[in-house]
Amino acid sequence: MINQQGHEAWRGIKQGFAEGVLKSVPIVIGYLPVAVAFGLISTQSGLSLYHTVLMSVMVYAGASQFMAVSMLAGGVGAMEIILATFILNFRHFIMSLSLMNGIKSVPNQWKWVLSSWITDETFSVASFHKEKAGPGFLAGLMLTAYGSWIFGTLSGALLGDFIPPVIGESMSIALYAMFIGLLVPSVRKNWRIGLISVLSMLLCYLFSQFTSSGWSIVLATVLGSLAGLVLKRRETDE
Repeated sequence: MINQQGHEAWRGIKQGFAEGVLKSVPIVIGYLPVAVAFGLISTQSGLSLYHTVLMSVMVYAGASQFMAVSMLAGGVGAMEIILATFILNFRHFIMSLSLMNGIKSVPNQWKWVLSSWITDETFSVASFHKEKAGPGFLAGLMLTAYGSWIFGTLSGALLGDFIPPVIGESMSIALYAMFIGLLVPSVRKNWRIGLISVLSMLLCYLFSQFTSSGWSIVLATVLGSLAGLVLKRRETDE
């Protein structure tokens, strides 16, 4: 009886894993060109193949990785890069807390591992399919997306010596397209999000006139987030 239950549980995990892999296909299609662009730009900016791939393995945060490479190339200090990356990725703390607390079928030991693979895109898909979001489904979804990011980075880094820098820079437009794709639906639902985005861009430009690019990003992100909290509170009061 116990063996039969264990067999059925394992079969459920394998089935969920396959479903997760299938649901990750659109994410993979979006990740690959961005990851290739990162690999190209990173190696052409002076980082080694090893450090480029290691960044994707350890950091796994597209926007932060592009930002870090740009800041490194600009001579920005390590503390500024770490702080900017922490602030930019702090939303993952909220996403992990929200997703994992809402999924009771996932054991705690799985939650620790799966939380490290959450991105904006995998969070969106997992939240939309909460009824399927068991350990197998989440592992299939997140591991496939994670693997595609590393594979794309490695491919771009290996091609870095053979492709002109202008092509690598042009491929990075996929990152902006992904940002816009994530931003526009949110703005259409709530105009305040668009206002916060514009305010953050203006603040970043303003601060860049009298401080380093690293600190301008940090300050603009913090103040933009505070503005978002104020607008959110006003929206709630209304």
